[in-house]
Amino acid sequence: MKLRFAITLFLSIFLFSAAHAQMKFFNEAEETYQAGQFFKAVDLYRDAYDKIQGSAIKDEITFKIAECYRKSGQPRKAELWYSKAIKKDYDNPLIYLYHANALKTNEKFEEAIEQYKQYQELKPDDPRGERGVKSCTMAKKWKENPNGYNVTKQRFLNSTERDFCPAFAKAEYNEIYFTTSREECTGDETHGGTGEHFTDIFYSQKDVSGRWSDPEPIPGEVNTEVEEGAPSFTGNYSTMYFTRCEVDKNKKMGCTIFRTVKENGEWENPEPLTLTADSLVAAHPAITDDGSTLYFVSNRPGGYGKLDIWKVNRKGDSWSSPVNLGDQVNTPGNEMFPFIHPDGTLYFSSDYHLGMGGLDIFKATVQGNGSYNVENMRYPINSTHDDFGIIFEAEKERGYFSSSREGDDEIFSFVLPPLKFSIEGVVKDKKSEKPIQNAQVKLVGSDGMTMSSQTGEDGQFKFMLRPETDYVFVASKKKYLTNKANVSTTGLESSKVFKPEVLLSSIEEPIELPNIFYDYDDWSLRPESKKALDQLVETLRDNPRVIIELRAHTDFRGEHGYNIELSTKRAQSVVNYLIDHGIDPERLRAKGYAATKPKEVDQQLAEEYEFLDQGDELTEQFIKNLETEKQRETAHQINRRTEFQVLATDYEP
Repeated sequence: MKLRFAITLFLSIFLFSAAHAQMKFFNEAEETYQAGQFFKAVDLYRDAYDKIQGSAIKDEITFKIAECYRKSGQPRKAELWYSKAIKKDYDNPLIYLYHANALKTNEKFEEAIEQYKQYQELKPDDPRGERGVKSCTMAKKWKENPNGYNVTKQRFLNSTERDFCPAFAKAEYNEIYFTTSREECTGDETHGGTGEHFTDIFYSQKDVSGRWSDPEPIPGEVNTEVEEGAPSFTGNYSTMYFTRCEVDKNKKMGCTIFRTVKENGEWENPEPLTLTADSLVAAHPAITDDGSTLYFVSNRPGGYGKLDIWKVNRKGDSWSSPVNLGDQVNTPGNEMFPFIHPDGTLYFSSDYHLGMGGLDIFKATVQGNGSYNVENMRYPINSTHDDFGIIFEAEKERGYFSSSREGDDEIFSFVLPPLKFSIEGVVKDKKSEKPIQNAQVKLVGSDGMTMSSQTGEDGQFKFMLRPETDYVFVASKKKYLTNKANVSTTGLESSKVFKPEVLLSSIEEPIELPNIFYDYDDWSLRPESKKALDQLVETLRDNPRVIIELRAHTDFRGEHGYNIELSTKRAQSVVNYLIDHGIDPERLRAKGYAATKPKEVDQQLAEEYEFLDQGDELTEQFIKNLETEKQRETAHQINRRTEFQVLATDYEP
């Protein structure tokens, strides 16, 4: 008995010790996670995952590993581990939301939509599910329709580590400061949240050939063994504001904005700005050119979400109390990395405003009443990854921004080339579809500009167009009806070549009016005829000197006298419609032909119907000899038509 008791006691102690050791791994990972050391925590969690036996704890670890990958910007690994958590039926609806976010970042839009819908079912009151579906739809649409910016990765500025938050350091835009975690940074410690060096501010200069120099640490007393970054300059580039974040392995620390002045080529005596409590965040400064207003990011009380954008005004040597920019800019999520354009426009990044995914860059324009109009910068400025830290030249639509779209944070340039618009059109015969040579084409713009051109052998004409202008171009040629078309460059955000076809109808033969319908055995026009008749009204207005005869035709079935009367009344119905819409009765004639003028098959009809050949005349005898009832009915339908013939071109009002 004593031996059995000793063995049992030994096993109990062993199992307790093993369980205690397992929980020690888990607790250490938890402490590291809570301190924001996600890169370090994920390794601890994975060690604990391999050692712990309990399924409930393993499920929690699976979720936390996914969270670490999400918060350290590794969406592919996050997607994998959220998927594992879902398979384990982890009891937290957020796994579907975060899994969807990761899928969207990885551009698996359809799969992401399904996960967002799953989250909607579980949390119908949370708008993030519905917003996620909209975001996927918009992301696909914007990628298919880029907004015209050219985006290029800056290989001379980027390293194998993170490089982000550029800032112009000279008025000539040939010197850039930026944040980096490259090997040459101050200190030897590794950041537990990123697995890289603590960031410093580096600079690079561009030579006359446009090549950037090898980046170097900025001179002076700014860079230390902790995190520095996100520089911003006053308009004379002599004063710089930047962020410094202290780091503690056991707890999250706050961030502080510093101000430094350049003396003898070096940045001296950085001084902290007291904008919030030490344990809170004050970061990402954006100073106006005159130094009077400072925008910054903070989680201070009184905001709308996690991180908000605030501003303070300079009063002598002190600053006013911080003012939140309000709920048009700030949201329940994170608004970060503000930039103030010299024209007063605010640019910032948000992970909550409707966008493509991750952080998107937004443009906020101040309206007359002081409110903000917020617009997404769209693709290719934005992507499904994090896009942030944008800067602009003062007079041109170009600059730099940061993005993680290719892995680590990197610096990209952007430029919006001047918009170019043109017409490369062709004038054709409406019936034969052959090009018309020597047609006159006149272009009239809403800005008052008028241009003329003449078509060549290929029937083509070309014009250069201006942005934000509406155009009408009119094509004409002797023995043809004049026709017109419209194009507009208003609201277009990318260059475009318009390639319209202008079809002219010859006045030497009847012109059929398609889609003219009457009630059965009656001459009343049906409502669906309105569109075709309105086009005829417009044609007559464009050709004010023509006199036309409206002709109505029936098939040969029925009594001839009755068909003559019916077709005449139908032609007169069309004439009455034209008169009611302002066409002078002196220009109009109405005549019913019944079945006396059967249709002659043209090229278009021959191509549409295999049993007809070009030149066939759809007489009574021809129709009766057709093989099937369907063919005969088709021929009857072709004969039943309304058309007009130009009688003269010398009408004088």
